[in-house]
Amino acid sequence: MWIFGYGSLLWYTDFPYERVQGGHVEGFQRRFWQLSPDHRGTPEAPGRTVTLIPAPKQACWGLAYKVPEEHQKATLAYLDHREKAGYTCERASFRPDDGSAPFTVHVYISATEDNEFHAGPTEDEEIAKEILIRHGPSGPNVEYALKLALVLRNHSPHSDDDHVYSIERRILELAERTGQGKESLERLGYRLMDGKWTPPHSNEFSLLKRE
Repeated sequence: MWIFGYGSLLWYTDFPYERVQGGHVEGFQRRFWQLSPDHRGTPEAPGRTVTLIPAPKQACWGLAYKVPEEHQKATLAYLDHREKAGYTCERASFRPDDGSAPFTVHVYISATEDNEFHAGPTEDEEIAKEILIRHGPSGPNVEYALKLALVLRNHSPHSDDDHVYSIERRILELAERTGQGKESLERLGYRLMDGKWTPPHSNEFSLLKRE
C-alpha cells in the first residue's frame, strides 16, 4: 500500500513506511480550498489547508510512502482520524519521477458534497488574509502554507504550482504591510531585507529536517 502526501504529509509523516518516492498524481491540482477547524485553525476561526481538485491533463507533485503490510490497517485508521474534518480516502494514479511504471496510491481529498469544510473556489487574497492570522492546535496556519511553498521550491522545481506560490507571495506582501507573522516567517528562515520578506536559500530548508 502506498500513501500519497501533498500537504503536511510532505514533512510530518507520523506513520511507519519502508520507502518514499517523489512523483505526480495524474488529473489533479493542489488548492487551498479546505478549511481546517482542528489543525491549523479552530471551529470558530478555521484555517486553510490544501486539497486536490480534478484537473484533466494536469498533475500534482508529492511523495508516495510505501507502508509495510503489517502496518497498513493501523496507518489508514490513523490517517482517517488525522484527516477527519472533511477528507475522504480515494485512489489515484502515481507517476514516479524516476520514470518507472505508474502505480496506484491512496490519497486523502476534501469531499465536495456534504462537507461543511470545503470552501471551494476563493480569491487568493482572501485565502492569504485568513492564513496569516489563523492558528490551531498544530500551530500557525502561516507556517503550514509557507512550509509547503518551501518544500515544493526546494524539492520539486520541475513542478508547476502557481497557486501555492501565489498564496506565498500574497502572505509575504500582507506581512510586510501589517507586521503580522514575523515570528513564524523568521522561524522558517525568511529574512526581512529593505522592508521585503525573502525566502531562505534552498540548502536551509530540506525534507531531511522533518518537523
